[in-house]
Amino acid sequence: MSNLLKIYIDNLESNKLSRNTVEAYSRDVKRFIEFTETRNESIEMVDNITIMAYAELLKKEGSANSSIARSVISIRNYYKYLIKKDFAQQDPTAYFSIPKIKRNIPQILSIEEIDQLLNQPEELTHKGCRDKAMLELMYATGTKVSELLSLTIYDINLELLYIRCNNGMKNERTIPIGSHAVRCLSQYLKIRFDMNINNLSTLFFNTRGDKMTRQGFWKIIKEYAISSNIKKTINSYTLRHSFAVHLLQNGADIRSVGELLGHHSMATTQIYSTIKKKSKIAEIYKNTHPRA
Repeated sequence: MSNLLKIYIDNLESNKLSRNTVEAYSRDVKRFIEFTETRNESIEMVDNITIMAYAELLKKEGSANSSIARSVISIRNYYKYLIKKDFAQQDPTAYFSIPKIKRNIPQILSIEEIDQLLNQPEELTHKGCRDKAMLELMYATGTKVSELLSLTIYDINLELLYIRCNNGMKNERTIPIGSHAVRCLSQYLKIRFDMNINNLSTLFFNTRGDKMTRQGFWKIIKEYAISSNIKKTINSYTLRHSFAVHLLQNGADIRSVGELLGHHSMATTQIYSTIKKKSKIAEIYKNTHPRA
C-alpha cells in the first residue's frame, strides 16, 4: 500500500466513517493506483485521459454504471484530499462525466407475502427462533442489514417498545417496534444465552457464536425465499423496502418514513412514493376494469 493511500485511509477513519464506507473507498482507490502503476503514471501525470481509460477498463470487465460512478467518486475524493494537503495540484476527474445511473425501482412484497415469508422459520429450533426474530425486527423497523447485525442487547427496550439504531455515522435514531417483533425477540432472548458461546454483546450471531456477516444474513434470506415459493426476487433489502411502502400505503407521511429509515434527503425516500402510486393505480385497474 502506498504511503499516500495509507495517510488517506487514516484520515477517513479519523472522520469516523462507517467501516464499510472506509473499506469501499480504500478498495476503489487502491485498484486505481494499481492501474496507474501499470501505465507508469505518477500522481502528477494522471489526467482526464487516465480516468477515461480506467472507466473503459471497468466497463470492459462488466462493471455496472453504478460501480463505475462509485469508483470515480472515490478517486475524486482521494484527489480532493491530496490537493488539500498539497500532495497533488489538480483533480484528474474534474472534467470526467460520471455515467448516468439508472435507478431500478425496488420490488416489494405484499402484506400477505410478508406473512408468508416471515412464517418460514421453525421457531421450535434455536436457529429458527433467531431467524424469526431477525426477520420480524427488520420488517418492524426497516433497518439496513448492517444496522440490524450491529445491534447489541443494550440497544433494545422491550418494555418501552423501541430499538436504538446507530449506523456508525453519528446518526443514532430511535425506532418503535410492534407486538409481533416484541414477541419474537422475547422468545429469542430466552434461548440467546445458550447460543452465545463467545459471550458477545451483539444481539444476533451465527450458529458458531460469532458476529453474523451480511453474507450470512443473505444466505438466511435466500433459504426462506426459496421455501416460501414467492414468485418475486427477494434479497437483503426487500423487508426494508416493503416496510417503507407499507407505511406510506397506510397513511404515514413521507418525512416520517424518511426519518425512520435514516435518510438524510427526502429525495431518497421519494422512490417509495412512486412505488405506492404505481401499486394504487394497479389496484384501481384490477378492481374496476371489466376484463382485469
